Amino acid sequence: MTSTIAIRLHLMITFVLVTCGAVSGACFGLLLGGRMTAVVAGGAAGLGAGIGSFLSRRQVVDFFRPERGLARADGYAEGIADAVLVSIATYQSAVFPLTPDGVTEAERDARRTVAYRVSAYDGLPLAVRVSAAAALEAVDQGLDAERARAAMKALSLTVYDHRRGR
Repeated sequence: MTSTIAIRLHLMITFVLVTCGAVSGACFGLLLGGRMTAVVAGGAAGLGAGIGSFLSRRQVVDFFRPERGLARADGYAEGIADAVLVSIATYQSAVFPLTPDGVTEAERDARRTVAYRVSAYDGLPLAVRVSAAAALEAVDQGLDAERARAAMKALSLTVYDHRRGR
């Protein structure tokens, strides 16, 4: 079912486009050759704009469908889920650095704060939020690097499963 608002918007845009095309074609034709050239150029420009608008009506109406808003929300949630994965991974690298004095305490606290703030976002799907909480708990304990790695793997698989385009 198409929206009447979308159809009306498309008709208004088409009217403005055809009118502007015809007027600009007429002005251009008047500059080039005279009245007859202006009529032909205006008619051709208006007809071309009308045909182009007619051929694109399905894409314009699809743009205003309510389902498209859901796809945007899911894409946004996918991006936030990826941000959660990255922020927890950087926090994990601060807790388990490759070199003994690789990360300062202030930097570790800053990464922890960012990871917790991003993970607490309301737009995050529940499965990703639960998996992120488990990963944060494993990293916070800081005792077992293998447990933290397994929790991060579970989080990355949850984020991957959440994506729509698989």
